[in-house]
Parts: sequence; C-alpha cells; structure tokens
Amino acid sequence: MITGFNLKRSHNMSTVVLILGALILLAATAIVYITLANRSPDMSRYDDPQPAMMVSRDKISEAHQTVIEKLADYHAGPVAKDISTGRRRFASLFENTFDPADDIRIKATDVDGIPGEWILATNANPSNRLLYLHGGAFMVGSPATHRFITCELARQTGAAVLAVDYRLMPEFTVLNSHEDARSAYQWILTHGPDHEAPCSNLFVAGDSAGGALTLATIAWARDNGLQAADGAVAFAPSVDASLSGPTWKTNLATDYFLGPGLGRVLKIPAPIRSLLSRKQYGESVTHPGLSPLFGDLGNLPPTLIQVSAEEMLYSDAVRYTNKAREAGSDVTLQVWPALVHVFQLFPELPESHDALCLAAELITSRVKQDREPVT
Repeated sequence: MITGFNLKRSHNMSTVVLILGALILLAATAIVYITLANRSPDMSRYDDPQPAMMVSRDKISEAHQTVIEKLADYHAGPVAKDISTGRRRFASLFENTFDPADDIRIKATDVDGIPGEWILATNANPSNRLLYLHGGAFMVGSPATHRFITCELARQTGAAVLAVDYRLMPEFTVLNSHEDARSAYQWILTHGPDHEAPCSNLFVAGDSAGGALTLATIAWARDNGLQAADGAVAFAPSVDASLSGPTWKTNLATDYFLGPGLGRVLKIPAPIRSLLSRKQYGESVTHPGLSPLFGDLGNLPPTLIQVSAEEMLYSDAVRYTNKAREAGSDVTLQVWPALVHVFQLFPELPESHDALCLAAELITSRVKQDREPVT
C-alpha cells in the first residue's frame, strides 16, 4: 500500500513538472514572439551624416533660460489625475501668453465633422492654403494652444491657414488622429475659408506629434493619388513611434519639455512598450502609417524639418532626413543647439521668430503664382 501511494505521488509530481515545463515553454515562446513582432527596423545606418548647427551655442538667447524655468514650473505642478485636467494645464502654458494681433482674423469652421479654425492675415490669399496639425503627444493641445505658430505662418506667408482639432487619446486612438489629418487634407483641397473652392497651392505643417501627422499624411496623399502638397514643414517631428532612436535616451536629461514625462516610459523594455502601445495607437507602432520613418520616403514634396540638437526627437529628424534624401526626396534639416522641444511655440524666444521666418521662406518660395486652382 505504501509503495502504491508513493508511485501515485511520483506520477502526480511528474504531471506537475510537465505542466510547469509546458507553461514555461509557452511563456518563453510568447516573449520571443512579442520581441520579434514588435521589434523596430534597424535605422542606425541613417544616424549619419550629422547636420551643421544654424547658430553656435553661445548665440542662444538669454530668454531661453526663462523658457526652461517655465517648463520646470509646469512639470513641478501636481500630476493631472484625468485627461481634462492635463489638457487644461498644457493649455495654460500657451493660451494665455499670446493674443493674435489686429491683422489676424480667426474663423471657426467644420471640417467634415472635425472642429477647426481658419487663421487669416489681412493679406491672405484664400486659394493658397496651409493645413496645420498641432502637437501634444496625441493627448493634449489644440488649434488654440498653437496660435503663435499658425498666426505667424499666416502673416508671413499670406496663406489661409487651417488648424484642425483632431481626435486625441485616450478617448480615441492615434490611428483616429491620422484619419482626421487625412480627412482634413482632402477637405482643404476643395474648401477655402469662405466657401467651397479649389486650391491653387497647398502646404502642410505640424510639430511633434503633428509633425508625425504631417509627414505621414503627405506620404499617404502620394500613395492615394491625391494632389501633392507643394511643400511641408515639420517642427521636431515624431517619426518613429517605437522610440528606437538613440537620442530618446542620450538627450533625456537635456530635453526640458519631454524628458520629465517620458523618463519612466523609456524604462519599459521596447518590445513590451510597443505591445502595450498597440491599443492606444490602433496599430503596431512600427507601421509606416504611424511611424513615417519606416515607410517609403521617395517622391515626397519638398520638406523642411527644424529641430534642437539636445531634444529627445533629434535622432528622429536626422534619420528621417538622411533616409528621405537617399530615396531622392528634397528634405532640408535645420538644427539649433540647446533649445527646448518645439521652441517655435514660445513667442519670447528670438529663435522662434527666426525659425518661423525660415519656414515661411520655404512656403513662399514654393508658391506658384500662375497656377490655376486644381478642380
């Protein structure tokens, strides 16, 4: 009887060991699958050549320190417990620091169900149009928070600027944000600030997350046979949603805008981070429709990218530029030392005005005065 009992116990233990072994093997297989399925393409070959700086570091204005202090106060505030509070806190950084001048008219509009606004200077040509896609990590921001940029571009280019309030996380996915950007692109081709009318010259611009939308949208328009934009401008665009570029880590301490909020996220292993992000994005973060760096960068409109060398998105800009140039596209990369992420948002910085002037120059140089509207 004792021998039989021991045999039965031994059999049960063997079964447990087999089950545990199978579970371990299953877990290991799942980890390998997750790692391979969510691994970013290796873009390190595009880390060089490195661009020259627009100015030397000692030429950066003293006002930049004021901006750094403003961002330090912002990050030192209480952590928002809900997205509405987070959006109000972000808006407070910008909405109360800039009032459009008398030569700017802002007109609310509906872009096929997407809220938006036209920004019109007194010299606006309604057939020359610029679609602006604001940044904010696909979670915060609005046309109102980015009015310094849109008003300056409207004033300096004479284009009718349309800024759209696309859908944001967590209520929606990043894929929904892209869908709205595409809808706005199609809409602006046939709608002006006052009535339905064809477009003569079209430009697209955006910053950070909006820069990702900008570059993804012009590629989508190319692939779908739509009228190509005459030019695009991306301020510190996020072109790799997997965050695989080296400066996401090396510039963590010098990025006073993004660093304090993203430090914890970057501690998560990249494959797990990509897997967790899939629900928020609505697609794999390596999909070219969400990460323009991983797509075909040939035959794109002339594009200007501006970035700071000490922000986390610097390597995104360098890699995108080098890959696009290799594919034959006309991309200009302008780099400033030291400045904060999307420094163009801060009216108090002389560098913001300089950068926006350069962006306006690209746009005005591409306007074809004798072009008939595309019908």
